[in-house]
Amino acid sequence: MKIITGLQAMSKFSFEQKRKGNKIGFVPTMGALHGGHLSLIRSARKDNDLVVVSVFVNPTQFGPKEDLKTYPRVFLKDATLCREEEVDVLFSPSAQDMYPKGFKTYLNVEDLSEKLCGSFRPGHFKGVATVVVKLFNIVKPDNAYFGMKDAQQFLIIKRLAFDLNFPVKIHVCPTIREKDGLAMSSRNRYLSPALRRQALVLPKSLQLAKRLIHLGERSPKKIIGRMRRIICTAKDSRLDYISVTDLDNLEPLKKIKDEALVALAVWIGRTRLIDNCILRLKD
Repeated sequence: MKIITGLQAMSKFSFEQKRKGNKIGFVPTMGALHGGHLSLIRSARKDNDLVVVSVFVNPTQFGPKEDLKTYPRVFLKDATLCREEEVDVLFSPSAQDMYPKGFKTYLNVEDLSEKLCGSFRPGHFKGVATVVVKLFNIVKPDNAYFGMKDAQQFLIIKRLAFDLNFPVKIHVCPTIREKDGLAMSSRNRYLSPALRRQALVLPKSLQLAKRLIHLGERSPKKIIGRMRRIICTAKDSRLDYISVTDLDNLEPLKKIKDEALVALAVWIGRTRLIDNCILRLKD
């Protein structure tokens, strides 16, 4: 496995591989890799000749009071996991190279970026969109892989790739969960054992939503009300939102007619967790 830190070195490597006819699969991450990331890497391995994983804690997607300084950084462990998964290149640029002095250019996907998490984290998705475009330009992937846990992020990246004519296919892979149902996340390590148990209200509320659909409930308002009751049973929880939306444009639904995205963001203690599921009437 190659470890590349320079932007030009990464671009040169990708150019040479594509000239040879090799297909590049790309998994962008902020490190602190877990089973969810590994599932993306395995999907990339099946579809491509080469797999590139980036580890970059992107400062532009963190707000002034968010956890940029404390975000877990375990590069040696990440590198070990990537070697075990037979990753071809681990790309780990510096913030100084990605955002040199005088950097002025940012990208924002209108409308989608202001909904759900965007309304609670102003500027977050502008930072996400900007770094993804930069990484696409540097790595030049044929395929890029993202997890469904970050459904809003996936939709935004899919939109920008289409709108800006990037020659990259965007893949979404299923959310990977712990045995007890909690969605895998790098931020789970912030939780104490007691808070970790409280965090199970997230997957439990989503399971309830699925049961209600199967029992014939079609009202997002009633489903959200029932989910909210479960969230409130965790004494250290604070709800940012629960929303039942259209799968493509994230517009809130008044009635579920075919399928819908149920997304939520909940603080458990000082840790903000997100999760979601898709409700399908035909399931």
